[in-house]
Amino acid sequence: VQLVESGGGSVQAGGSLRLSCAASGFTFSAWAMTWVRQAPGKGLEWVSTIRSDGTTDYTDSVKGRFTISRDNAKNTLYLQLNSLQTEDTAMYYCAKYPSAGGSWPTRGQGTQVTVSS
Repeated sequence: VQLVESGGGSVQAGGSLRLSCAASGFTFSAWAMTWVRQAPGKGLEWVSTIRSDGTTDYTDSVKGRFTISRDNAKNTLYLQLNSLQTEDTAMYYCAKYPSAGGSWPTRGQGTQVTVSS
């Protein structure tokens, strides 16, 4: 399994970014996929999941601002981040189930998102 994130960067509050995650080594279309993030000095936080049927879930703090999507033909997972806030500053990882109690051991190397005021 290989997960490679990209698309992070530094933006001002209110800005937008689009994160991508290229997946390989497994049948991408058959698996629910997740974005998690880790802010400086904090633990991993679940952000959003998209299931194989396309249904989605979001943590409350990003509802209405972030959109998860997937392109099964390209084996790619996306996260559109809009109306970014300073609290969204974190390393963002895409991850494959199982979650192992929230430690998400199967995840990429991450992409950094930094939001300044």
